[in-house]
Amino acid sequence: MAQIHYYKRFENNLVRKTKNGVVWLFKKIGNFFLAIFKFLSRRYTIVLVPHSEKKIHNFHVSVIAIVLFFLVFFGIAGTFFWYSAFSGLKRGDIAEWNSELKDTQINLEQLRNEVSQLSRAARGFEAVLSSTLLSLGSTPGTLNFTAPSDRSSFFNLSRGDDILKEMDDIRHLAVYLSSAVDPVKEIGSILDSQSAILSEIPSIWPIRGGIGHFTAMFGINRDPFTGAPHMHTGIDLSTYRSGDPIVATADGQVAYMGYEPSGFGNYIIIRHQHGFYTRYAHLLSFRVETGQMVKQGETIGYIGNTGRSTGPHLHYEVHIGSDVVNPVKYLNIRPNPAR
Repeated sequence: MAQIHYYKRFENNLVRKTKNGVVWLFKKIGNFFLAIFKFLSRRYTIVLVPHSEKKIHNFHVSVIAIVLFFLVFFGIAGTFFWYSAFSGLKRGDIAEWNSELKDTQINLEQLRNEVSQLSRAARGFEAVLSSTLLSLGSTPGTLNFTAPSDRSSFFNLSRGDDILKEMDDIRHLAVYLSSAVDPVKEIGSILDSQSAILSEIPSIWPIRGGIGHFTAMFGINRDPFTGAPHMHTGIDLSTYRSGDPIVATADGQVAYMGYEPSGFGNYIIIRHQHGFYTRYAHLLSFRVETGQMVKQGETIGYIGNTGRSTGPHLHYEVHIGSDVVNPVKYLNIRPNPAR
């Protein structure tokens, strides 16, 4: 029981001390705010004594009024300095924006010039493309890139709407170039078909690289051994040396290979499409076999001095059916392909 009474007394003392402490704290806080209120409520008199007048002016102000005055004053001053600093930053931003705007205007003007040049190039391309299609026997179609030279009326847009005008220029060019795809494909198809035809007829120089020169032409010539006139059924081409590659002048099949000691020496006859035959004579050696299919520009042998010959050269003939024709009419119709 003694222990219970001890804890009870301790609890009562703790509660009492806590209550007294809280009451003391609130009194201190109340006295502090009361002292502040009394200080702010304290009134002062400001006396103004003019030099030229006898009347004295008295102003009664309280501490709280003075505090409010300084708060308002420093608030206005702080706002003024903050606005000045903010305005300086904004002026710097505006100057930077103006510089960027000038750069953008310069780039826009350059873009306009580029679009103008591109439109002129497109009109030139249209003219060339139409002319090419007509020359190839094809109809140009609906290609249309007619634009007035005055850029302010380009595509009938208003003068002030420059950006929209430039965008429409680019759109119009894109549409035009898209429409030009099919005609260009058509040209490619025509050229491919013509290339196939050209590869089937003897149309290139028979010595690789286009080297060599004429030493005898087709027609009546003097025989180099007898000096008598005779019909030369081909052309003679010489490089002044043996061993230069001889190429097939068209796609075909090796029809015959032979040797004539008193005539053509080593020679090759190739059969081509459309009734063409070609003969290559006085060869040093062969590179193909009878019956072999050869491509235009493919090496078939080498220049030599075999048979009835006065020096290294190539005797080249072109036949259409049973008729011999002048090979010069078919030389270099197309470039000599490198193989």
